[in-house]
Amino acid sequence: MSRISQQLGRAKAAGKKSLVAYIVNGDPVPAVTLTVMHKLVEKGVDIIELGVPFSDPMAEGPVIQKAHERALVSN
Repeated sequence: MSRISQQLGRAKAAGKKSLVAYIVNGDPVPAVTLTVMHKLVEKGVDIIELGVPFSDPMAEGPVIQKAHERALVSN
């Protein structure tokens, strides 16, 4: 069983929802990604989806597109 399945199972058993956050690795600069991840957990995020920056995020909305652009520029 994956760690995600375990988290979702614990939340379901407790009658709760899981909070999932998405961030792009390296946005706004690579040095803060780990700090942001720790802060998200501290604030109650259960699952973090960490996006890998790529140059053509057409399927994403404008906010995520900008995050990818910032991450690529900062690397």
